[in-house]
Amino acid sequence: MKENQQRIFSDMPVKSAVFKMAIPSVVSSLVLVIYNMADTFFVGQTNNAFQVAAVSLTNPIFVMFMAFANLLGIGGSTAISIFLGEKNNIEVKKTSSFCCYASLFLGTILGIVIIIFMDPILKLLGSSENTYKFSKEYLFYIALGAPFIFFTNTFGYAVRGEGGANASMIGGMIGTIVNIILDPIFILTFNMGTAGAAIATVIGNIFGGLYYIYYLKIKSPSLTLNLKEFCLLGKAAKRTLTLGIPAGINSALMSLSNIILNNKLVVYGDAPVAAMGVIIKVYLLIVFIHMGITNGIQPLLGYCFGAKRKERFVKIFKFSGILTIIIGSILTAIYIIFSKEIIEFFINDKEVIFYGKEMLIATAISGPILGVLFLCINSLQVIDRPFLATAISICRQGFIYIPLLYILNNLFGLTGINFTQIVSDYVSIILSVLLFKMSINNLKE
Repeated sequence: MKENQQRIFSDMPVKSAVFKMAIPSVVSSLVLVIYNMADTFFVGQTNNAFQVAAVSLTNPIFVMFMAFANLLGIGGSTAISIFLGEKNNIEVKKTSSFCCYASLFLGTILGIVIIIFMDPILKLLGSSENTYKFSKEYLFYIALGAPFIFFTNTFGYAVRGEGGANASMIGGMIGTIVNIILDPIFILTFNMGTAGAAIATVIGNIFGGLYYIYYLKIKSPSLTLNLKEFCLLGKAAKRTLTLGIPAGINSALMSLSNIILNNKLVVYGDAPVAAMGVIIKVYLLIVFIHMGITNGIQPLLGYCFGAKRKERFVKIFKFSGILTIIIGSILTAIYIIFSKEIIEFFINDKEVIFYGKEMLIATAISGPILGVLFLCINSLQVIDRPFLATAISICRQGFIYIPLLYILNNLFGLTGINFTQIVSDYVSIILSVLLFKMSINNLKE
């Protein structure tokens, strides 16, 4: 590890180290938010609610892609930082190589499966006669680009493990800029609609991936793409998967819960589906900023754990937690005050705006403390408590959210659906704080 990167992990004052790692990570997350919003925004400019609904209906597949990327990327980033703390450079290289070839393989396999089983998948996603054509076009091109999407998003996380937060940010920005340039050209100028949005997304990921290859080949002090370092059953692979499971499961359950949510919303019409699609993309701003902070400082925590520096670990945790609460509170207030204007920005449809206002206000209420949940999950991963981290992830989007969705829908209809996520979030946050406190108290210096 280069000397300046070593200092970030070991000697730099806590506040400075947190900002040094968190700011590029947050910028990368904002770039991902813009990436996600771009398709919805430009498709929304067609003023066709069915196309907006189609993007929403196929979003669970993209989230599933992110689940695998998080499994490999966040797991790999954490493993790399721990190995660096242990001064084990051999396993660092093996982890990097494993993340590379596992992401390409999984992306290829999943893309093929989606293309072969396209019709039953669209039926499962809740596609209607009005949205089927648009959903199929979007999903086909996303499936074709799956290997590039997997690779790019995996290394968007993994390079942070050696302190490459700026590299992560640059790669994400390149992909997003390309996507934003191409979206209006394909969607509006060439009148390709949802197909154009998907093609722009894939091309953006290709350009982002090319930058990460350049970084890994030329600039990285520790990481490699050398196939000779790849080992499917070695220590690096095992630690990567073990540490990445909570993040992967959380995203996978988000995909599953999104599918169930869309199927519940379809009963109320295509307008609520389109509205929820906008809300999910808009709320990602709060979610991804929280994740940007917590994922950004995760390598710092991993290094502290590997180097057995509990006191510094706790200081980083506390300062990062306060930071997420302040930022989350500000964003929540903005969302509640300007809910109508935010929905109008994406689509000028009175029915979609009507449903979207209530959905956005209900969803945003958990914004102030949602970052604490992600911080506890990431910290439990780092201190070798993957089972507890996984349990919290399963509860938030699975054991708590899914039953609540059925119960609140039956009791309060669409309003109950709107408030399901906030109830699930608050219960999960309380659980995560209790489990983390118990675990950190048992951790020795």
